[in-house]
Amino acid sequence: MANLKEIRGRIQTVKNTQQVTKAMKMVAAAKLRKAQDRMIRLRPYAAKLREIIGNVVSVLNPEEIPSRLVESREVKNILVVLVTANRGLAGPFNANIIKHTQAFLNEHHADELANGQVQFICMGRKGYEAFKKKGYNVNGKNFDVLADLTLETVNAVTDQIFEKFLSGEVDKVYLMFNEFKNVMSQIRRADPLLPLAVDALDQAEESNLSSDYLFEPGREEILTDLIPKALRLQVFRAVLESNAAEQGARMVAMDSATENAEDLLKSLKLSYNKARQASITKEILEIAAGADALGA
Repeated sequence: MANLKEIRGRIQTVKNTQQVTKAMKMVAAAKLRKAQDRMIRLRPYAAKLREIIGNVVSVLNPEEIPSRLVESREVKNILVVLVTANRGLAGPFNANIIKHTQAFLNEHHADELANGQVQFICMGRKGYEAFKKKGYNVNGKNFDVLADLTLETVNAVTDQIFEKFLSGEVDKVYLMFNEFKNVMSQIRRADPLLPLAVDALDQAEESNLSSDYLFEPGREEILTDLIPKALRLQVFRAVLESNAAEQGARMVAMDSATENAEDLLKSLKLSYNKARQASITKEILEIAAGADALGA
């Protein structure tokens, strides 16, 4: 059994750790409120913009859409845009989306993955390190996106994505991220980003579009402006969703760590009391034995 000094040291260490986890939980909770607010404000705008594009697309033939971002072609090279976190201490948040990405590629694009036809753009250090370590083709280090989470920083990454697709370097782009569901759970998403799925847009509520509508400027001009904007917004929304999900996961992880520390403290205090009682009993027995020896 460990001596009293060792147990006291362990108790103090656990108490210090518990204070840190409590502080980290409160910081994550504060960040979560801000992240949720940004995410919730963006969702209606993104949905309405997609609905508008769907309405405009519904009265055009696919070949009439004036954007190469909807151009479907034979899939030879694939780009995966992966959103993770820069830091850990968030439970299985990073590991889950990395495993989900790997499983998705193994299931749907195993040949391209084996032939080195899959590229990665990682927003977040954890995803970058994981796939770089596996020897995959990972482009750039976009860690500053999460450090300074604004539309401008995310757009810089989106520009890289557009350039690769429009130049023909990649033929298909997927967006992998954790979607915020609630504080306790996230939904792992694998959304096709490019080419923009016209069929999906065409499923927007056509009842919202009246034949009496006039488009100023014309439909083609509207789509030329709105399609890139909608795609940029989709990427930005994915990063905001992932950021909120990260803070929720970290808050839950730190709460669990705090509770585990409390359980460990109870166990250590029990061990300390047992050791202390054993020490006292031993001293009493030694005193009693000494008294008996003197009496004899």
